[in-house]
Amino acid sequence: MSDKFDVIVIGAGPGGYVAAIKAAQLGLKTACVESWTGKDGKSQVLGGTCLNVGCIPSKALLEVTHKFEEASHDYESMGILAKSVDIDVAKMMERKDGIVKQLTGGIAGLFKANGVTPIHGHGKLLAGRKVEVTDKDGNTKTYEADNVILATGSKPIEIPPAPFDGDYIVDSEGALEFTEVPKRLGIIGAGVIGLELGSVWARLGAEVTVIEAQDTFLPVVDQQVAKDALKQFKKQGLNIITGARMTGAEVKRKLVYVNYEDSKGKQEAKFDKLIVAVGRRPYTDGALAEDSGVTMDERGFIFVDDNCKTEAPGVWAVGDIVRGPMLAHKASEEGVMVAERIAGHKPQVNYDCIPNVIYTAPEVAWVGKTEEQLKAEGEEYNVGTFPFAANGRAMAANATGGMVKIIADAKTDRILGFHVVGPQASEIVAQGVIAMEFGSSAEDLALTCFAHPTLSESVHEAALAVAGGAIHVANRRKKK
Repeated sequence: MSDKFDVIVIGAGPGGYVAAIKAAQLGLKTACVESWTGKDGKSQVLGGTCLNVGCIPSKALLEVTHKFEEASHDYESMGILAKSVDIDVAKMMERKDGIVKQLTGGIAGLFKANGVTPIHGHGKLLAGRKVEVTDKDGNTKTYEADNVILATGSKPIEIPPAPFDGDYIVDSEGALEFTEVPKRLGIIGAGVIGLELGSVWARLGAEVTVIEAQDTFLPVVDQQVAKDALKQFKKQGLNIITGARMTGAEVKRKLVYVNYEDSKGKQEAKFDKLIVAVGRRPYTDGALAEDSGVTMDERGFIFVDDNCKTEAPGVWAVGDIVRGPMLAHKASEEGVMVAERIAGHKPQVNYDCIPNVIYTAPEVAWVGKTEEQLKAEGEEYNVGTFPFAANGRAMAANATGGMVKIIADAKTDRILGFHVVGPQASEIVAQGVIAMEFGSSAEDLALTCFAHPTLSESVHEAALAVAGGAIHVANRRKKK
């Protein structure tokens, strides 16, 4: 194997492996360096956090527990009598691991099919686009490339009041490996990860308390949607405490004692397990030599331009280690863009059209701007909403909570924000993404024929409602 490549990618997560495959498809001699080792202590594991301990395993658990929740509480009202529904946690975890193994193995197959050279070890960028790889035995080898793509991802943030012990106080990865349902579960952080993991274990019977430092629930989400979601989460039994600053956690007699302060003063709670989900930080530990030419900010994010170029010639960076949301699909789009730019093309990522999803039940999904952002910017806009409670398909599916909300520019009618809380929000939001990518107006969606009966009809009705013309719900009276 030659030690010289057109492209070397460091990291095989959603940004890295996609960049490597695309670069190889474009005729570039490509290698991808990844240090993740399987449970056997030998084999290389591809896919990064997302496939191994993030997006995929968490969704596998969310799907199973959602079905369990429905069977336990909702089937009777639909005429299905399932008297004794139980959960086999070990079987659930085994299934989750099987899905992960299938997908990570699939990437290895795609590398082979596309001619990507996998290199197992820890990659470090040296000066002059050289990459030093250290294997598990400590042996090093140096490779050269015309272009290097950094895609090393992120890791959970650990906070001083609650250091991880891997048993009682865990990060998101540990929360995917519980062997039994904790009786009382504490979660620090009411963000995407905290809410999803809280939902998983609450559905299986855990008494879940989520402690959030910020006063506002889901401040990045449109607040009309966030308030609707919060109401539904609380109805499901999630105890969500906002405006609560954690001050300490101590494990005593197989329990975690948590101290926090809220508007009522000092509080204490005790849990069987505590998940700390306060966010993630860029993972660049040992990935850059001092003379690599790549610069970072004080939080560890690598400086890049709009096209993901770093300040070092021929070095690019994508995904969680650069500005923008820490989302797998954003990383993948950046990986494709960089590979194509290296090959001489001129694509760009439209950062205004990146969807966000929280895979709770109901799901929460959005793209574009919130009403709060537009108010702060002084923009004039119109809003159309439509509740799933008035949607026939949602009634048939016994999933009538939530709404679709469309925000359009008051003058041009161009869609500025598209927000969904409710069933299949993660799929419905794609309609908003496509519409916004093509510069659609709310009227464009209002003039489009949607199949009946579908959940997507709520998009049609919300678009009609922007101009006060919804059919299946009473419209707001326009101010004269």
